[in-house]
Amino acid sequence: MNVIHIVADTLRRDHCGPYHQGQPVRALGDPTQPDWVVPTPNLDRLAARGTVFDQAWCGSHPCMPARRDLYTGRFEFPWRGWGPLEDDDDDLPRRISGPPNHSLHDFDRHVSYLVTDHFHLWEQGSGNYHMGFSGFEFIRGIEADAWHTDPIDVPIGQDDVRHTKRERHFRNVAVLRQGQDAPSEETYFPPRTFGAAADWLERNHTWPDFYLHIDSFPPHEPCDPPDRLVRLFDERGYDADTWRSVAPYALTDEAGLSDDEVRQIQAFYAADVVHVDESLGRVLDVLDRHNLWDNTLVIVTTDHGTWNGSRRRTGKGQTHLHTPVSQIPLIVAHPTLAHGERRDQIVQLVDCYPTILEALGEPVPTGLHGRSLLPLLAYSEAPGHEVAVCGVFGEGVTVSDGAWALHVAPMPENRPLYWYSHHLSRFMGHDLGPYTCLPDGGGRRPANLTPLEQGVWLSDLDADPYEAANIADRHPDQVQRLAGLLHKRLEELDVPAEQFERLPLDALIAAGAPA
Repeated sequence: MNVIHIVADTLRRDHCGPYHQGQPVRALGDPTQPDWVVPTPNLDRLAARGTVFDQAWCGSHPCMPARRDLYTGRFEFPWRGWGPLEDDDDDLPRRISGPPNHSLHDFDRHVSYLVTDHFHLWEQGSGNYHMGFSGFEFIRGIEADAWHTDPIDVPIGQDDVRHTKRERHFRNVAVLRQGQDAPSEETYFPPRTFGAAADWLERNHTWPDFYLHIDSFPPHEPCDPPDRLVRLFDERGYDADTWRSVAPYALTDEAGLSDDEVRQIQAFYAADVVHVDESLGRVLDVLDRHNLWDNTLVIVTTDHGTWNGSRRRTGKGQTHLHTPVSQIPLIVAHPTLAHGERRDQIVQLVDCYPTILEALGEPVPTGLHGRSLLPLLAYSEAPGHEVAVCGVFGEGVTVSDGAWALHVAPMPENRPLYWYSHHLSRFMGHDLGPYTCLPDGGGRRPANLTPLEQGVWLSDLDADPYEAANIADRHPDQVQRLAGLLHKRLEELDVPAEQFERLPLDALIAAGAPA
């Protein structure tokens, strides 16, 4: 069986048709969202051929920690933050295709290919995720990609990016669009990325049991969708007095954003989602043209969501991993199983690794944190995970049983905390002290980090799916129960012992109330 694995960065589940089912986002329970409907006909098209998972959760947050979860089938956040693959990682492309730089003559493994515009995969501090594939295509120019240096005028919106890394993005785009009265479709990143993937699939679909991985940076910021799509949600399009390619990572009031500015941010994001969906159609069309649905497993998901105005925040990070960030879309289309069905078992991104290996007929290694999704497709009552766990290195941890969510912040002093890697923390910039590692191996060294939040947060997801209210003080029994489930799951994951010292789980289990 072939496998096509598609990750669209920062894709909110409530902006995907299989989840909103034609309803305005506001009607799903978030009054901070607009009353428009975000059309995603190609995700709907995929869902009709596949299975929609209603309880899919991220794991390690944000972008690159989530990718290490995907590439290794193991959670990163209890050990390390943002970084590259480790030398001893049994990463997915190498397990599929064998050692890198191999000959394809008389090749007896699976041909694997990566198509991506995701600059983080190449960026210093994380840039080795492409190395295990048989081949790859990097769509240049997005975000801070140091590509074009042409001394030209760079048209930029009123969010002044001239002294930020995003200036590189708009300079690259300006070079692509030189001499064009209006930007051509092929100067935008979603059609470039999915178009390149469709071209590869057209030329390579006869390989037996291939693996194609498509990693799309949009709808991650900077948002710069075509004007025609912005006008679906804001009739002004780019003619507005102001527009932002990147929303502040902040509370909207603290950032000084007016309601109109928040709506415009939401319009640009929704337009980017529609653009990704349109571009996805190029790949699905090739599957149609060559009847590849009969022998291809297709997985579409994301690494995490975004606030986008929910709980009066824009951007990502900042606080606990509430559902707008942690609960994610996951759609799996199998050649014969569970077409047009839904599953409510708890699943996570780490489950993609064993699922892909099983679909390709490869042995699944032991010691993984994920489990294959294929039994859930074959049998609607097959078990998922007892709970989902999500986290950011050095911050709090989220646990959910699907009905309730508990977010546990570390103790204020956040000690002890160790970073487990010989690589430095570059992108996120954690304070790791001197480079010398502790003498017990594994690259362990002390880390210093002031946590973003304190205390605990409890939500009843049936009554409050967007987690607007903290009801921990009203339900100490649920705090106690979920803290116990989190403790149990962390033990199963064999996380470093200090996690049980820096997180107040024992106190919560004993007292049944917030610490």
